[in-house]
Amino acid sequence: MEQRRPGVGARARYWFDTTLARGTSALVGWLVVVCLALVVPASAVLVWTAPHAPAGLSGKLAQVWRLTGETLRLGGTTGAPLRVLLSVLLALVALVYVSTLVGLITTGLTERLIALRRGRSTLVEHGHVVVLGWSEQVFTVVGELVAAGANQRGSAVAVLADRDKTAMEEALYSKVGPTGRTRLICRSGPPADPAVLALTSPATADSVLVLPPDDARGDAEVVKTLLALRATASGGDATAPVVAAVRDSGYLLAARLAAGERGIVVESDTVTARLIAQAARRPGLSLVHRELLDFAGDEFYPASHPSLVGRDFGDVLLSYGNACAVGLIRDGVPWLNPPARTVITPEDRIIVIAADDDTAELADCARFVEERLMADPRPRDTRPERVLVLGWNRRAPLILREWGRNAPPGSVADVVADEDGATVRTACDTGDADWRCVHRRGDTTRPETLYGLDIASYDSVIVLGRDARPGEPPEEPDNRTLVTLLVLRHLEQRIGRELPVVTELADDGNRPLAPLGPGADVIISGKLVGLLMAQISQNRHLAAVFDELFSAGGTQIHLRPAADYVLPGQEAAFATVVAAARDRGECAIGYRGHADAGRAPGYGLRVNPPKAERRQWTTGDEVVVIAGDDDGDGDGDGDGHASGRGHGRVPRSRDARDERHGGDGAGRFGGDARAGESADPPTG
Repeated sequence: MEQRRPGVGARARYWFDTTLARGTSALVGWLVVVCLALVVPASAVLVWTAPHAPAGLSGKLAQVWRLTGETLRLGGTTGAPLRVLLSVLLALVALVYVSTLVGLITTGLTERLIALRRGRSTLVEHGHVVVLGWSEQVFTVVGELVAAGANQRGSAVAVLADRDKTAMEEALYSKVGPTGRTRLICRSGPPADPAVLALTSPATADSVLVLPPDDARGDAEVVKTLLALRATASGGDATAPVVAAVRDSGYLLAARLAAGERGIVVESDTVTARLIAQAARRPGLSLVHRELLDFAGDEFYPASHPSLVGRDFGDVLLSYGNACAVGLIRDGVPWLNPPARTVITPEDRIIVIAADDDTAELADCARFVEERLMADPRPRDTRPERVLVLGWNRRAPLILREWGRNAPPGSVADVVADEDGATVRTACDTGDADWRCVHRRGDTTRPETLYGLDIASYDSVIVLGRDARPGEPPEEPDNRTLVTLLVLRHLEQRIGRELPVVTELADDGNRPLAPLGPGADVIISGKLVGLLMAQISQNRHLAAVFDELFSAGGTQIHLRPAADYVLPGQEAAFATVVAAARDRGECAIGYRGHADAGRAPGYGLRVNPPKAERRQWTTGDEVVVIAGDDDGDGDGDGDGHASGRGHGRVPRSRDARDERHGGDGAGRFGGDARAGESADPPTG
């Protein structure tokens, strides 16, 4: 078949494209030709149609040249050819100079804007908070720091992560919302690089937070970042107090050593596991933890009131009208729930739960106590417990061990998970003969798996999301957990019983989607750890307080029947509950009303209610107390004061804390929160 030859238009376009491909000179030539082709005819039309145009042809051509020269900035000089050429040369030199100058200025400004966009400028700040790394905790931490600085002018939070600066700012502002007086500053780069880390000026910061990674393998990166902080300081140790978190306990000692004496390291998986285990035995406990950990409600603060010196701690419990005393700071060490006969010394500071650091007001609340309405304590229920664990992840072994530590003898934990039985048995093999673990393999998202269980026979249910698998979307574990909860909720309706369900979710945004009953708890692992880190960063003494509250034994937060403290069906002030708890060696800090247990957002929980508040107490109500573990009976000494049995332990020295935790650091959170460190209260 005869090939058709291209037309004239196609050959012309090809020739034009070929000339453009020759480089800059061809582009400049075509630019000159196009400009002359447009400017010269237009100038000629203007000259020939002008009312006062030159009479001769030479005069008109000279006028056309002047208009062309002025339009193209070529001078437009007329006369001898040499004179015209020199004029054109000078115009071209000026044009090249101005164009080059504009190009240099534009390039410099562009590079500067790109550098600012990348977040590579050094901060000139003092007293700010530095957040290193990017993980699921960053939104919680930044949000709480913004809330803590709401009453401070000029507060700043600097975030350094190996991400795009603009993307970080957009994500933070969308999740955190308005920052008020707090300035949010983002810097881009690897936090483990000392040169990049210096951009955040950590030496002049009030505190530095190193976030735990989303990937367990990133714990080594946390240690490396802590070492980078040491490298940026001239003395070898970071000058600002450091709060860090690791997931794997195998990196805990290395992180503590890298953080130095002023560093505090949180073992996030262990803390989360203990909260889940405690909530499984005491439903509703996660609500109390969240209330005490965020800056939006009531938190722990140290308070000083000279008028209380010389009085017993039992009297101090009824000396605040709008705050709850829960312990002392003695010799720089927090002491929770001391015996009622402990005398307050001039050096002691009282640990209170209050709305803010300066809101605790003294008031004589003993007049609100009605002893005739106090109930006699009932014996503890020590029958064996049955817990159902649906799902498996890296924290499951820790959760089972923590649950079994306080479980009554003969208790059973049934595990249903798509996991190898040997793995589950190895995790449950703690050598404790008081409880046992039974494994059943199955997919918890399948209805037939849950239908084959005797759901009604369990005292509580723990639903765990599996660890994210390679190539799997990060939201997949929560999606599977929501499916399991939906089927479980259907089974609850079939049997006509609300089960105490404890659910672990990774994304706080999925909490409203969870089909849960009023007796359910939701643990957002990343959120709780972020709240904990934010609280400790504002007051290092709180590390020892939370260490005690989240420890395996000793002083903890409990939800106990209100009928143990006040007669059901009677109207009494909260001061009566506080007095009854004091006589049992406990500190009452709030209650949870049964009638409102299913109503958001508080689900019936009231922390730090006014002592004068009166309400009618029902059988289903619960009292929130800080006390020893559930095995203590809290008997008094017969004269209206507790004997100390079941009370918090005496304040321990650093060596005593080290001995309790195996000698590898100061408590569960590491670091040193003893005397000599600042005890300034957090702002919130």
